[in-house]
Amino acid sequence: MKSAIVAALAGLAAASPTRLIPRGQFCGQWDSETAGAYTIYNNLWGKDNAESGEQCTTNSGEQSDGSIAWSVEWTWTGGQGHVKSYPNAVVEIEKKTLGEVSSIPSAWDWTYTGNGIIANVAYDLFTSSTESGDAEYEFMIWLSALGGAGPISNDGSPIATVELAGTSWKLYQGKNNQMTVFSFVAESDVNNFCGDLADFTDYLVDNHGVSSSQILQSVGAGTEPFEGTNAVFTTNNYHADVEY
Repeated sequence: MKSAIVAALAGLAAASPTRLIPRGQFCGQWDSETAGAYTIYNNLWGKDNAESGEQCTTNSGEQSDGSIAWSVEWTWTGGQGHVKSYPNAVVEIEKKTLGEVSSIPSAWDWTYTGNGIIANVAYDLFTSSTESGDAEYEFMIWLSALGGAGPISNDGSPIATVELAGTSWKLYQGKNNQMTVFSFVAESDVNNFCGDLADFTDYLVDNHGVSSSQILQSVGAGTEPFEGTNAVFTTNNYHADVEY
Protein backbone atom coordinates (compact mmCIF):
# COMPACT_ATOMS: atom_id res chain seq x y z
CA MET A 1 0.00 0.00 0.00
CA LYS A 2 2.81 2.36 0.94
CA SER A 3 4.54 1.75 -2.39
CA ALA A 4 1.31 2.53 -4.25
CA ILE A 5 0.98 5.88 -2.45
CA VAL A 6 4.61 6.74 -3.18
CA ALA A 7 4.10 5.87 -6.85
CA ALA A 8 0.98 8.04 -7.02
CA LEU A 9 2.77 11.00 -5.45
CA ALA A 10 5.66 10.55 -7.86
CA GLY A 11 3.22 10.63 -10.75
CA LEU A 12 1.73 13.91 -9.51
CA ALA A 13 5.17 15.45 -9.17
CA ALA A 14 6.05 14.49 -12.72
CA ALA A 15 2.83 15.87 -14.20
CA SER A 16 2.85 19.24 -15.95
CA PRO A 17 1.75 22.01 -13.56
CA THR A 18 -1.71 23.49 -14.09
CA ARG A 19 -2.11 27.24 -13.69
CA LEU A 20 -4.19 28.08 -10.65
CA ILE A 21 -6.70 30.86 -11.36
CA PRO A 22 -7.37 33.10 -8.34
CA ARG A 23 -10.91 33.66 -7.17
CA GLY A 24 -12.57 36.37 -9.28
CA GLN A 25 -10.16 35.89 -12.20
CA PHE A 26 -11.28 34.52 -15.58
CA CYS A 27 -9.18 33.76 -18.63
CA GLY A 28 -11.45 32.17 -21.27
CA GLN A 29 -11.96 33.93 -24.59
CA TRP A 30 -15.58 34.90 -23.92
CA ASP A 31 -15.65 34.64 -20.11
CA SER A 32 -17.48 37.30 -18.11
CA GLU A 33 -18.61 38.07 -14.56
CA THR A 34 -21.11 40.47 -13.07
CA ALA A 35 -20.43 43.15 -10.48
CA GLY A 36 -23.49 45.11 -9.42
CA ALA A 37 -25.05 46.73 -12.48
CA TYR A 38 -22.03 45.87 -14.66
CA THR A 39 -20.83 42.90 -16.68
CA ILE A 40 -17.06 42.57 -16.99
CA TYR A 41 -15.84 40.78 -20.14
CA ASN A 42 -12.46 39.22 -20.94
CA ASN A 43 -13.35 39.46 -24.66
CA LEU A 44 -10.37 38.06 -26.59
CA TRP A 45 -12.06 38.80 -29.89
CA GLY A 46 -8.83 39.41 -31.86
CA LYS A 47 -6.55 36.82 -30.22
CA ASP A 48 -6.03 34.95 -33.51
CA ASN A 49 -4.16 38.01 -34.82
CA ALA A 50 -1.39 37.40 -32.27
CA GLU A 51 1.62 35.14 -32.68
CA SER A 52 1.40 34.35 -28.98
CA GLY A 53 -0.15 35.72 -25.83
CA GLU A 54 -2.58 35.36 -23.00
CA GLN A 55 -4.93 37.48 -20.94
CA CYS A 56 -6.83 37.17 -17.68
CA THR A 57 -9.32 39.59 -16.15
CA THR A 58 -10.04 39.97 -12.43
CA ASN A 59 -13.35 41.13 -11.01
CA SER A 60 -12.58 42.98 -7.78
CA GLY A 61 -16.28 43.53 -7.17
CA GLU A 62 -18.77 46.26 -6.43
CA GLN A 63 -17.84 48.95 -3.93
CA SER A 64 -20.09 50.55 -1.32
CA ASP A 65 -20.91 53.52 -3.58
CA GLY A 66 -22.00 51.28 -6.47
CA SER A 67 -18.80 51.75 -8.47
CA ILE A 68 -16.65 48.77 -9.43
CA ALA A 69 -12.98 47.85 -9.52
CA TRP A 70 -11.38 45.38 -11.93
CA SER A 71 -8.09 44.63 -13.65
CA VAL A 72 -6.56 42.72 -16.55
CA GLU A 73 -3.16 41.15 -17.07
CA TRP A 74 -2.00 40.47 -20.61
CA THR A 75 0.91 39.70 -22.91
CA TRP A 76 0.46 39.82 -26.69
CA THR A 77 3.18 39.55 -29.33
CA GLY A 78 3.01 39.71 -33.12
CA GLY A 79 0.13 40.85 -35.28
CA GLN A 80 1.37 44.41 -35.52
CA GLY A 81 -1.41 46.94 -35.86
CA HIS A 82 -4.16 44.52 -34.86
CA VAL A 83 -6.22 44.73 -31.68
CA LYS A 84 -6.14 41.46 -29.72
CA SER A 85 -8.96 41.99 -27.25
CA TYR A 86 -11.19 44.46 -25.47
CA PRO A 87 -11.52 43.58 -21.79
CA ASN A 88 -14.23 45.94 -20.60
CA ALA A 89 -17.06 46.67 -18.21
CA VAL A 90 -20.55 47.26 -19.65
CA VAL A 91 -23.25 48.91 -17.56
CA GLU A 92 -26.83 47.69 -17.72
CA ILE A 93 -29.01 50.22 -19.57
CA GLU A 94 -32.42 50.70 -21.16
CA LYS A 95 -32.30 50.88 -24.92
CA LYS A 96 -33.52 54.38 -25.72
CA THR A 97 -32.70 56.93 -28.40
CA LEU A 98 -29.89 59.44 -28.09
CA GLY A 99 -32.57 62.14 -28.03
CA GLU A 100 -34.10 60.54 -24.93
CA VAL A 101 -30.77 60.30 -23.10
CA SER A 102 -30.36 63.33 -20.83
CA SER A 103 -26.91 62.49 -19.45
CA ILE A 104 -24.35 59.71 -19.04
CA PRO A 105 -22.33 60.67 -15.95
CA SER A 106 -19.16 58.64 -15.57
CA ALA A 107 -15.99 58.56 -13.49
CA TRP A 108 -12.98 56.34 -14.20
CA ASP A 109 -9.70 56.12 -12.30
CA TRP A 110 -7.15 53.78 -13.93
CA THR A 111 -3.45 52.89 -14.15
CA TYR A 112 -1.34 50.95 -16.66
CA THR A 113 2.05 49.23 -16.25
CA GLY A 114 4.07 46.87 -18.45
CA ASN A 115 6.70 46.67 -21.17
CA GLY A 116 6.38 47.96 -24.73
CA ILE A 117 2.67 48.61 -24.34
CA ILE A 118 0.73 49.60 -27.43
CA ALA A 119 -2.89 49.98 -26.37
CA ASN A 120 -5.68 52.41 -25.70
CA VAL A 121 -7.92 53.09 -22.73
CA ALA A 122 -11.34 53.89 -24.09
CA TYR A 123 -15.07 54.09 -23.69
CA ASP A 124 -16.98 52.28 -26.43
CA LEU A 125 -20.61 53.12 -27.23
CA PHE A 126 -22.73 51.45 -29.91
CA THR A 127 -25.97 52.64 -31.52
CA SER A 128 -28.44 51.33 -34.07
CA SER A 129 -31.67 52.47 -35.71
CA THR A 130 -33.44 49.48 -34.06
CA GLU A 131 -33.20 47.97 -30.58
CA SER A 132 -31.91 44.59 -31.72
CA GLY A 133 -30.30 45.54 -35.04
CA ASP A 134 -26.63 45.46 -35.93
CA ALA A 135 -24.67 48.45 -34.69
CA GLU A 136 -24.53 51.29 -37.22
CA TYR A 137 -22.37 53.68 -35.21
CA GLU A 138 -19.51 53.19 -32.80
CA PHE A 139 -18.43 56.11 -30.60
CA MET A 140 -15.05 55.71 -28.91
CA ILE A 141 -13.60 58.07 -26.30
CA TRP A 142 -9.87 57.40 -25.95
CA LEU A 143 -8.55 58.54 -22.58
CA SER A 144 -5.10 57.32 -23.61
CA ALA A 145 -3.23 56.18 -26.71
CA LEU A 146 -0.18 54.33 -25.40
CA GLY A 147 2.83 53.49 -27.54
CA GLY A 148 1.51 55.11 -30.68
CA ALA A 149 -1.84 53.33 -30.82
CA GLY A 150 -4.20 55.01 -33.25
CA PRO A 151 -7.94 54.96 -34.00
CA ILE A 152 -9.84 53.82 -37.07
CA SER A 153 -9.63 56.66 -39.57
CA ASN A 154 -10.39 57.31 -43.23
CA ASP A 155 -7.05 59.02 -43.84
CA GLY A 156 -5.22 59.18 -40.50
CA SER A 157 -6.08 62.84 -39.94
CA PRO A 158 -8.53 64.27 -37.40
CA ILE A 159 -11.68 65.87 -38.75
CA ALA A 160 -12.03 68.26 -35.79
CA THR A 161 -10.58 69.32 -32.46
CA VAL A 162 -13.11 69.81 -29.68
CA GLU A 163 -13.07 70.73 -25.99
CA LEU A 164 -15.30 68.46 -23.88
CA ALA A 165 -15.28 67.41 -20.22
CA GLY A 166 -12.41 69.81 -19.57
CA THR A 167 -10.11 68.11 -22.11
CA SER A 168 -9.07 68.75 -25.71
CA TRP A 169 -9.82 65.87 -28.10
CA LYS A 170 -8.91 65.08 -31.71
CA LEU A 171 -11.92 63.59 -33.50
CA TYR A 172 -11.40 60.87 -36.13
CA GLN A 173 -13.90 59.22 -38.45
CA GLY A 174 -13.65 55.89 -40.27
CA LYS A 175 -15.47 52.71 -41.19
CA ASN A 176 -15.42 49.27 -39.59
CA ASN A 177 -17.40 47.04 -41.94
CA GLN A 178 -20.94 48.47 -41.84
CA MET A 179 -20.30 50.78 -38.90
CA THR A 180 -19.30 54.40 -38.96
CA VAL A 181 -16.75 54.93 -36.20
CA PHE A 182 -16.13 58.25 -34.45
CA SER A 183 -13.14 58.33 -32.09
CA PHE A 184 -12.37 61.16 -29.69
CA VAL A 185 -8.68 60.90 -28.76
CA ALA A 186 -7.44 62.92 -25.79
CA GLU A 187 -4.40 65.07 -26.57
CA SER A 188 -2.85 63.92 -23.27
CA ASP A 189 -3.63 61.03 -20.94
CA VAL A 190 -6.72 61.33 -18.76
CA ASN A 191 -6.01 58.92 -15.91
CA ASN A 192 -8.87 60.14 -13.77
CA PHE A 193 -11.85 61.00 -15.95
CA CYS A 194 -15.01 62.61 -14.61
CA GLY A 195 -17.57 63.87 -17.09
CA ASP A 196 -20.78 63.39 -19.03
CA LEU A 197 -20.48 61.04 -22.02
CA ALA A 198 -23.68 62.54 -23.42
CA ASP A 199 -21.66 65.67 -24.19
CA PHE A 200 -19.80 63.58 -26.78
CA THR A 201 -22.89 61.99 -28.34
CA ASP A 202 -24.70 65.37 -28.38
CA TYR A 203 -21.70 66.90 -30.17
CA LEU A 204 -21.90 64.24 -32.88
CA VAL A 205 -25.65 64.75 -33.28
CA ASP A 206 -25.25 68.52 -33.51
CA ASN A 207 -22.18 68.60 -35.77
CA HIS A 208 -21.56 65.35 -37.64
CA GLY A 209 -24.86 64.04 -38.95
CA VAL A 210 -25.65 61.40 -36.32
CA SER A 211 -29.42 61.09 -35.90
CA SER A 212 -30.88 61.65 -32.44
CA SER A 213 -33.21 58.71 -33.21
CA GLN A 214 -30.26 56.27 -33.04
CA ILE A 215 -30.81 53.86 -30.15
CA LEU A 216 -28.03 53.55 -27.59
CA GLN A 217 -27.33 49.82 -27.31
CA SER A 218 -24.36 49.65 -24.94
CA VAL A 219 -21.82 51.66 -22.96
CA GLY A 220 -18.50 49.93 -22.27
CA ALA A 221 -15.17 50.99 -20.78
CA GLY A 222 -11.92 49.10 -21.16
CA THR A 223 -8.63 48.73 -23.01
CA GLU A 224 -7.70 47.52 -26.49
CA PRO A 225 -4.23 45.90 -26.46
CA PHE A 226 -2.21 45.75 -29.67
CA GLU A 227 1.15 44.52 -28.34
CA GLY A 228 3.17 44.41 -25.11
CA THR A 229 4.38 42.14 -22.33
CA ASN A 230 3.61 41.83 -18.63
CA ALA A 231 0.91 44.49 -18.93
CA VAL A 232 -1.39 45.20 -16.01
CA PHE A 233 -4.36 47.50 -16.54
CA THR A 234 -6.10 48.40 -13.29
CA THR A 235 -9.41 50.16 -12.86
CA ASN A 236 -9.34 51.44 -9.30
CA ASN A 237 -12.80 52.94 -9.50
CA TYR A 238 -15.38 53.04 -12.29
CA HIS A 239 -18.92 54.30 -12.49
CA ALA A 240 -21.29 55.01 -15.36
CA ASP A 241 -25.02 55.60 -15.53
CA VAL A 242 -27.42 56.46 -18.33
CA GLU A 243 -30.12 58.94 -17.32
CA TYR A 244 -33.26 59.71 -19.32
